[in-house]
Amino acid sequence: MKVLIIGGTGLISTGILPHLRERGADVTLFNRGKRAASVEGVRVIHGDRNVSLDLGAERFDVVIDMVCFTPAQAEACVHAFAGKIEQLIFCSSVCAYGVETPASGVIDESLTPRPISDYGRDKLTCERRFERAQAEGAFKATVLRPSNTYGPGASLIDQMEFDSVVWDRVEHGLPVLCAGDGIGLWQSTHRADVGRLFAYAAGNPKTYGEAFNATHDRIFTWRDYYREAARALGTEAKLVLAPAGWVVAQGPQRFAFLHEVTRYHGAYSSAKAKAAVPEFQPVVAFEDGARETLQDAKKRGAWRHHEGDAEYSALVQRAVDLGFETLTA
Repeated sequence: MKVLIIGGTGLISTGILPHLRERGADVTLFNRGKRAASVEGVRVIHGDRNVSLDLGAERFDVVIDMVCFTPAQAEACVHAFAGKIEQLIFCSSVCAYGVETPASGVIDESLTPRPISDYGRDKLTCERRFERAQAEGAFKATVLRPSNTYGPGASLIDQMEFDSVVWDRVEHGLPVLCAGDGIGLWQSTHRADVGRLFAYAAGNPKTYGEAFNATHDRIFTWRDYYREAARALGTEAKLVLAPAGWVVAQGPQRFAFLHEVTRYHGAYSSAKAKAAVPEFQPVVAFEDGARETLQDAKKRGAWRHHEGDAEYSALVQRAVDLGFETLTA
């Protein structure tokens, strides 16, 4: 099986490559060449998808598009590969659903998408374009929707931000913010587990024409999340439970992630994916994966030190002074 990954050096892609090699796939990456491939021996074609995806006489069975974010990019992808490949796997996002939650609290693929962010709306528009491409006979389309993915090479998010200073504060016994009552639902999935779904969805007819959530079975509350990340650091987390709206009002740009995503429940069922792709069985425990990710951040020099973020320190103190509830997780 010949597989082309558009992108191929990002967090999820580094989880896909080992599993594709495990399957014996012939893998090629197409990217701008700004980062080295994580697996030796993988062929790389350098190019900019926003300029051209024309690969001449190159032929592949499966294309995995990891860096399609706009309708224009989706259209260009269809134009480039229609009639030339068997399957297109599109990396979408659970942000395509929006923030509505069913009575069960857990979202499956039957939920009607109503995204609220530009990112989610664009991902959904791309999904629809690839679905139409399949209907037009261009190729078989598979949509995979990861939630938060973590692992070495990336930061470990907290409820407020992607690149957070909180883990240094936790390690030093300092309080950190948690939105609401801390019992909102969340999922985080290690790149190795997400990557396995992508790799084994490739060439699998049961995935053709379908969309799947790409998530771990474990559903956290945010209190759980902070508790287990703190354990990975060998300590406990001291939480200040601040209303989400109050936090966002203190820094609308800084806390846009909280405003658009994490103030809402984010729990998803992966039952459909596991039924279609039995090789997809998430196994990385969050505490173990968090420890690996945090240690890697220190090794890479990407660890954020609390002394360098006076704004966050002042915000936590303000929340404490206002009498917001505190607890140890």
